[in-house]
Amino acid sequence: MGTVLTSTGVLVVFLMFITWLVSLRINDVSIIDAVWGTGFVLIAWTSWFLKTRSADAVLPAVLTTVWGLRLSAYLAWRNHGRPEDPRYAAMRRRHGKRFAITSLMTVFALQGAVMWMVSLPLQFSSKLHSDRGTVVLVGILFWVTGLSFEAAADFQLARFRSRRSAPDELLTSGLWRYTRHPNYFGDFCVWWGLFFSATGFGTPWWCIFSPILMSWLLMKVSGVALLESALGSTKPGYTRYVKSTNAFFPWFPRTDG
Repeated sequence: MGTVLTSTGVLVVFLMFITWLVSLRINDVSIIDAVWGTGFVLIAWTSWFLKTRSADAVLPAVLTTVWGLRLSAYLAWRNHGRPEDPRYAAMRRRHGKRFAITSLMTVFALQGAVMWMVSLPLQFSSKLHSDRGTVVLVGILFWVTGLSFEAAADFQLARFRSRRSAPDELLTSGLWRYTRHPNYFGDFCVWWGLFFSATGFGTPWWCIFSPILMSWLLMKVSGVALLESALGSTKPGYTRYVKSTNAFFPWFPRTDG
């Protein structure tokens, strides 16, 4: 197992370092977004190759591949031709000549560390345990729900942006009628699904800290919390939307808000 963990660690370091070099070349740190999903795909298949190379152990890697490549392709398409993410642009202005090393440590190294920790259930998975079929099915159900939410939310948001009449117009229909962040909720379900599925392939239950970490990041750090602070100051009517619609877990709109 040590060989797998070391190999994936080296892989992540190499991937983040190369991505950082590319970001310096194109002056755009946002490239990290498109690499995020692909990094998990590489980790999943590296773990599978080093541990089993068996067809009865391939499911976690396949699920990760479908999710990761779709996400990377979508984010690469979304970011193409757009200016650098405002968060990174602000960091670039703030740090000036020190931005290169600052971005390496606070963006690429940090996201690489998170990627490696969150992917531990994939790294520990091996062959299917015949007595854990139920938990695998539960995991697949979570994964399908999450992928469906994430893909549908990305499609609805892209369509809305192409048709809106003003930049500050607010999307409140489709999945956004039931949750203010359906794509983050989808990501949440995907990672719990991957964890449950992986436990059916020998992943120890202590690896539950990985989806817990991802859930915390999505809800309290880099996901909902970060986006809410920006939307509240740039979108007219957002306060009213907040009163009627759940932030994360989908539910019917509140009519008394």
